[in-house]
Amino acid sequence: MSNQSLSDYLNRLQSQNHSNEELNGLLMAVSNSCKTISNKVAKGALAGVLGTLGSENVQGEVQKKLDVIANDILLAESGRNGFLAGVASEEMDTFYSLKEAPKTGNYLLLFDPLDGSSNIDINAPIGTIFSILKSPNNAQELSEADFLQAGHQQVAAGYAIYGPQTILILTLGQGVVGFTYDRESDQWLLTQEQITIPAETREFAINMSNYRHWATPVRDYIDDCLAGATGPREKNFNMRWVASMVADVHRILMRGGIFMYPWDAREPQKAGKLRLMYEANPMSFLIEQAGGLSTDCTQRILDIQPSELHQRVSVCLGSKNEVELVLKYHQEHVA
Repeated sequence: MSNQSLSDYLNRLQSQNHSNEELNGLLMAVSNSCKTISNKVAKGALAGVLGTLGSENVQGEVQKKLDVIANDILLAESGRNGFLAGVASEEMDTFYSLKEAPKTGNYLLLFDPLDGSSNIDINAPIGTIFSILKSPNNAQELSEADFLQAGHQQVAAGYAIYGPQTILILTLGQGVVGFTYDRESDQWLLTQEQITIPAETREFAINMSNYRHWATPVRDYIDDCLAGATGPREKNFNMRWVASMVADVHRILMRGGIFMYPWDAREPQKAGKLRLMYEANPMSFLIEQAGGLSTDCTQRILDIQPSELHQRVSVCLGSKNEVELVLKYHQEHVA
C-alpha cells in the first residue's frame, strides 16, 4: 500500500502543472472538513448529532442536524484561508460571497454537505460531494451567473464516503484516485490509483418503488434487465440501492454498474430529482474520468448549461456500454 498522503499527491500534480498552490490549499481545506464531518458521523448519538431540526432547506426537504452541521463545517474551513471567491450549497438558499473577506481567491466551491440524509439515523453510508470551478472574473461583486458553468468546466471534484472506512475520491482531470482516512496519523493516504469502471456490467441501481412513475424507455430497459438470461439481454442482473448517491456511485467506481435516478411523473415539471450543480456535475466528472459515461438519458450531463443554482436533472451514469444502451432505448422511443 502507498504511504503517499493527499498533500504529497497534490504537490506532485502541482509539479506537473496540473494544479497550483491555491487549488491545493482549497482541496486540503475541503478534505480537512471531511475529516471533521467523519468524526461527527462516527460519534452519532454520543455527539447529539442525530435526528432532525424541524426546518426545511431551499429544496423543501426537512433538514437533519448533521446536514446543517456539515454545511457549517465546510463553510468555516474552506473560507478561512482566502482560496475562495464564493460558495454555494444544496442547503443554502443562495450563494455566499467571500468578496468582503480580507483575502479572496479565484475559485468557487459547490457542495452537498451530507448526501444520503435518510441514512443518517440508521448508520448506513452517507457522504459529502463537492465541485470546484474557476471564478470567471475578478469583479468586486459575485453573482449567481458566475456559478452557472457547464460541468465540463470543473477543475476538480470529489466526494468523501463515511462508511466502515472514510474514503476520499478525487479528480483534478488527471484520472480518479482514492484516499483512506487514517485516524491514527490524521492523514488521507493514497489507497486507490487510477480507478477505472468496467465497460460491461450485470448490476443496476435504481429505486424500483418508483417504477410506475417512470417514462416508457426507462421501464422498458429495466424490464429487459429483469427478464434475465431468457430475456432480450440474455444475462442475469443484480439490483442494488443504498438511497445515497455517494454510496451507489462509489460501488460503481469500485466494481462497475449503472446508477439511474430518472425523471418521473409525480413532478412532471421537474427534469429530475438530483441537483445538477451539487450532485450530478461532480459525480459525472468522476465517472467520465474513470472511463464511464454520465447522461440525463438524452445528453451528456457535463454539457448541460445550468440556468439556476438548484437546478434538477435526470441522471444515468456508470459502465459505458450500459449507459449507451439506455440512451439507445430513449432514442428509439422518440423515433
